[in-house]
This record gives sequence, structure tokens and C-alpha cells, in this order.
Amino acid sequence: MSEHILFLTGKLAEKNLQRVLADMQPTPFSFEVQQIGVNVAALMTGDMIKRRVTNIGQANRIIVPGRCRGDLDALTQHFSVPVNRGPDELKDLPQYFGRAGHVVDLTRTDVTLFAEIVDAPHCSIEKVLERARRYRNDGADVIDIGCLPETPFPYLEEMVRALKSEGFMVSVDSMQTEELLRGGRAGADYLLSLHEGTLGVLNEVSSIPVLIPQSPGDLDSLMRAIGAVRVLKRPFLADPILDPIHFGFTESLCRYRELRQRCPDVGIMMGVGNLTELTDADTTGINALLFGVISELRLNAVLTTEVSTHARSAVREADAARRMMFAAREEGSLPKNYSGALLVNHERRPFPDSAAEIAEIAAQVKDPNFRIQVSATGISVYNRDGLQEVTEPFSAWPQLKLEADASHAFYMGVELARAEIAWQLGKRYTQDEGLHWGAAVEFEEDNLLEQKAAGTTLSHKMRGLK
Repeated sequence: MSEHILFLTGKLAEKNLQRVLADMQPTPFSFEVQQIGVNVAALMTGDMIKRRVTNIGQANRIIVPGRCRGDLDALTQHFSVPVNRGPDELKDLPQYFGRAGHVVDLTRTDVTLFAEIVDAPHCSIEKVLERARRYRNDGADVIDIGCLPETPFPYLEEMVRALKSEGFMVSVDSMQTEELLRGGRAGADYLLSLHEGTLGVLNEVSSIPVLIPQSPGDLDSLMRAIGAVRVLKRPFLADPILDPIHFGFTESLCRYRELRQRCPDVGIMMGVGNLTELTDADTTGINALLFGVISELRLNAVLTTEVSTHARSAVREADAARRMMFAAREEGSLPKNYSGALLVNHERRPFPDSAAEIAEIAAQVKDPNFRIQVSATGISVYNRDGLQEVTEPFSAWPQLKLEADASHAFYMGVELARAEIAWQLGKRYTQDEGLHWGAAVEFEEDNLLEQKAAGTTLSHKMRGLK
């Protein structure tokens, strides 16, 4: 038997949902739509559904709006059929069903992510631990302690031990043999960066070395170091060094390719900071491109940094990029439609509704509450008194008539500012929700098992604040 799906929705979205489902025909399922008596579908809750849906007919699955709040497992037990959340925007239903049965797995990766604390000698141990915890939360596998030239580091050992005591994998990065020895003896898991002239360190420590050329661009030097460590039968990583743009960038990329061709079985690291830190461009795009190279060459480790203010989310971005590229490569696919984490300023489908469709919804509104939506042509603001279509929020102010309601005016100012940014950049806007900025800004997902708390202005108004 073919699947029969019951779609639950609200009054304002019912026509659009019917239209989207009709446009999707033919589908491998039959369906019916039930409008449960709430104006805005996103305000639907699990308890409301239990009270208002008394007959599910022949449905063997129920789909509720993506922002519906409530325990869907409890609803599944109540109706004795699976209850699932659909997409946040009903216009995304075709994509939702196009990927049915195909769950994108972004949990896997074959790249170890090192996050460097470049100014460790100038930081307290507690500050390093605090930053390491954040990097681990952002996806880092190894915390790299960066030593500085001609800078005393008397508590290096103590810092390594403090990180290890909290369960961190640790690397020490120095060009000074003595600091490498101290880090290795303190228990560092990796040592960066050894070359053929400093391999004697390995006679005294068990840390895994990351090998580099003895002089910039000297791949033969790196190959000699690789050969020497192979004789020792020690695990290692090799890094030909990625150079900045206009200072050997293209040639350095070629060295990674050549090293992989010469040594198909060698673990290779790429340090991406010379691109992310030294290029005035959004790091999300740089990371996407570099991790595409990393994926194609099957490199094994990446060292990233967050020094420049514009690179402050580089660890989180690198983690997202390695997972997306791994998933795409494993499926033999382009890196599209796997994740929006690297789409910071724009989105693939920013405007789900056209201005005409928004106008159709606005014509059904019978209450004074303002709704805000964004289409390709601008910002739509509407309630029972009519619809305004603007491209600049100040032009909407005279018709809002909120001069005597400060809290509501403040709320509308915030929401219209978000809507303007979304329209200008091409981002999804949803009223009462913050804009999503991908991996650039840590975003805490709503708990859809709980009813959403009243907004700040509403809370203040309820307490009698003006």
C-alpha cells in the first residue's frame, strides 16, 4: 500500500500548503491537509494537536510544521502512527521529500583538526584552558600550544600537563629544540615542527612528530626527513607548508599534490592559517575551497588559528568544512545541499514566498498583530488594516501608528532591521527568530519540546514596564 500522509497546518498557510503539494504531483504518497484552527502554523503545539485533531482518517503518517513545539514521540503514541516535523518553510517540502530515506551524515570525518593557541607564552594556564574548551566545543581534536621565538616559556610543562589532565590531545609547536624536548617530556601527543636537522628529538620523546622542510619549499628536504622517520618505524605527519597568496601559494599547493603522489600512504597535514589569516576575505569561503583540496588529496590533518578578528570562527568553520567535504566525497557528489554552515552571508533559497503569495496571506488576516515577511522584491508588513511593501523600514513607520506604544515600536524596529538585512543579503527571515549566520556565529537551536518563552518586549510589558 502507498503511504497516506496527513499534513497539519494553520489557517494562513492552508492554501499555500495545498498549492505546494499539488505542484509536487505525482508523489509516491497520497495525502490530505487538515487545518486545526490556529492562524499561524508555527504556533501549533503538541498539546493543541492532541485536543484538536480527533480523526486522522486513513493516515499512516502525520507531518506537522517544522517549528511546531511539542513531544512528537508522545504524539506518535497518541495517534499510533509516526508523527514527524516537516521543514520550517512549507516551500521546502519538495526538497524534504526529495531526500526522504537519505539522511545526510555529517558526523564522520577523516581529518584531524588542530587548533593553535599562538600566543600561549603570554597567556595564563587558566586562559589557555578556557580557550581550549571553546576550541573543543567548536570541533577541535588537538590543542596546539604555540611557542614564540625568543620568548621565555617557563610554565610550558605545566600547561601541557594541565591540558592533558582535562582530557585534551596536545601538540607543542616550536622551532626551538629545547622547547620541543620539554613539551614531549611533559606528555605532548604531537610536536610541530621537526625537520631533518632536529630529528634527534625523537630519541628522547615518544610524541608524534609533524615534519616540515628544513628550508621553505624544499620538498627534497622533507622527503629525507620522512625517510629517516620511517626507518625509526614511528608514526608521523608531514607538512610541505601552505604559503600565502603572492608569496608562493600556487606552488605550495602543487607541493601537497606532489607529496601525495610520491607518498600515497603518508599522513599529511596542512596549516591553513596563511590563507585564512592573511587574506582579507571571509574565512568560510577560504575554508570551503581549501577543504575541497584537502578532501581530494585525502590529507589527514589540518592546523588552524584564530588570530585575526575576521578569523574568529575559523575552528568551527574548519570542522564544518571537513565534515561536509567528507560526506560529499563518500557519496561521489558535489558539496551542495549537505550543510548551510559555510553559507554565512547568503542562502541557497532565501525567499520562500513571492510578494503575490504574501499578499494573498495578508488578505486573510483579521487581527491587529503585525506580520513581517521578506520576498525577493522587499519587506512586507501587514495586519488587518492592510499591507505595506517597502525596501527601507523607516518608510513603514507612519502607517504602523505605534507612537504611543514604546515596547511594540521597539519590537517592530528590531524585526524590521532583521528583515532589511535578510532582504539585502539574501537570507531567510522568520519573524521572532534571529538570523542564522552559519558557522560564523554559534547558534543555539530552540528546544522544540518546550513552548517558546514570551519575547523580551512582551515580558516587560506584562510586568508593567514602559
